[in-house]
Amino acid sequence: MTDSEYRDPDGLIRRAKRGEPALDQHFLVDDRVLDRMPTRLGAAVDRTHLLEIGGGTGALTDRLLAAGDRVTVVERDPELAGFLRREFTDAVETDRLTVVEGDALDVSLPDFSACVSNLPYGVSSEIAFRLLPTKRPLLLMFQREFAARMAADAGTDEYGRLSVTAGHYADVELVETVPKEAFDPQPRVESALVRCTPRDPEYAVPDDEFFMDLVTACFTQRRKTMRNAVRNTTHISGLADGDAVVDAADESLLSKRAGDVTPAEFAELATVAWEVGR
Repeated sequence: MTDSEYRDPDGLIRRAKRGEPALDQHFLVDDRVLDRMPTRLGAAVDRTHLLEIGGGTGALTDRLLAAGDRVTVVERDPELAGFLRREFTDAVETDRLTVVEGDALDVSLPDFSACVSNLPYGVSSEIAFRLLPTKRPLLLMFQREFAARMAADAGTDEYGRLSVTAGHYADVELVETVPKEAFDPQPRVESALVRCTPRDPEYAVPDDEFFMDLVTACFTQRRKTMRNAVRNTTHISGLADGDAVVDAADESLLSKRAGDVTPAEFAELATVAWEVGR
């Protein structure tokens, strides 16, 4: 499909009569970015069933219908959900498009093959961590600062809990920065596209939830050494005996601060904590 055959994003907004920053509605209207988004998944990705969270007025939906066999859109605004069904009546009637009205944090998600979405920024973190454990390819739009933290490496200023937990499920890449002028209404900040390619981590953990809780706990005291962070945050990590973990863990790891601890080192600590600290 050529650019001229896609619906005009500005025309979609006019017909939908929506676009409220107070409702976390910032619709992507830059045709160049919209055209690139489905391709950013990579050529080998299965496109038999694409998921879109936050369909808005349908500019991205239009392109996903051209790129995939089937599309499911989750839209929490009842008026926009109704608009999408009317705007894409042919696709709905041929079962190529399903519009699910509801909050993406609450509704049942289909067994999708990949997800491409311009996420509502107010709940982007929660949605991302609902999607990541599905181990499906993701191409998601975030606030740029959030995206940088998600893709950060140990030892950088942006590295934190978000980096470790996202990287536990996927290779995370910031693939494109998107200016605020690409949206209507414009957000106050720049945005960025992040590609998440699912893979198993290069380390083993005794339990995913326990690992995540320990990482979260340590980053609440990122200015302190890991020795003190482990001891001071048992109410967050769920450890019964932080001192036992400190006594058993590697000294070189304990002398670091959380921002310099690699995911593999966190996994090593979680294994020790699982054995002696619960």
